[in-house]
Amino acid sequence: MHFEPFAVDFDAYGYREILVLQVTTTEDGAGWLSFFRDLKARGLTGVKLVISDAHAGLVAAAAATLGGSWQRCRTHYAANLMSVTPKSSWPWVKTLLQTVFDQPDKESVNAQFDRVLDALEHKLPRSFEHLDAARDEILAFTVFPKEIWRQIWSNNPNERLNREIRRRTDVVGIFPNRDSIIRLVGAVLAEQHDEWTEQPRHLGLEALTKARRVGEPEPAPEEVTEPDLQALTA
Repeated sequence: MHFEPFAVDFDAYGYREILVLQVTTTEDGAGWLSFFRDLKARGLTGVKLVISDAHAGLVAAAAATLGGSWQRCRTHYAANLMSVTPKSSWPWVKTLLQTVFDQPDKESVNAQFDRVLDALEHKLPRSFEHLDAARDEILAFTVFPKEIWRQIWSNNPNERLNREIRRRTDVVGIFPNRDSIIRLVGAVLAEQHDEWTEQPRHLGLEALTKARRVGEPEPAPEEVTEPDLQALTA
């Protein structure tokens, strides 16, 4: 068994980029802790948001090393919620959940979330409890600029890249050593990295600047003083 964790971020110009690739034997908390510590040692700072599924070891390791807030991928979360929802009720619950993400601003998102909880509380108590407990995790995106919500409320681009890696590695089956894994997976990631650099930027610069200010105190307004004008006499 082998596991190839990789990290993707947005650079200073709003383009997606591959940060790092490692090879570990298991996907556990210790592996993720080593992974994130390596990123920190290489100079990664100023992380505002980590987007991932609810892997406990990953989330704990990111909090211990990178800081920032955590956005639970909405796509992964929907699958988790489906697992505790009766099959016959899932289309209705899925539609309700989607309405939360269709709102125009933070206040509306939270208000709609409350309405969804109200709708579920007595009809589907298990789904209600599951959704209520995940509130902060799946709505972390709301403190960031509305212009980038679609880019940060799920981990779908990484999942598509993961599927491509799995497709390539499944053809090989068994690798003779770690270097051979890195060569193949690294080539896939390098291809994707090059494609991203040729595409339009993923985040607008203005929205990116706003996102970087999230969590920082608002600058104090400049004090305006009236000039001391001397009276003129004739």
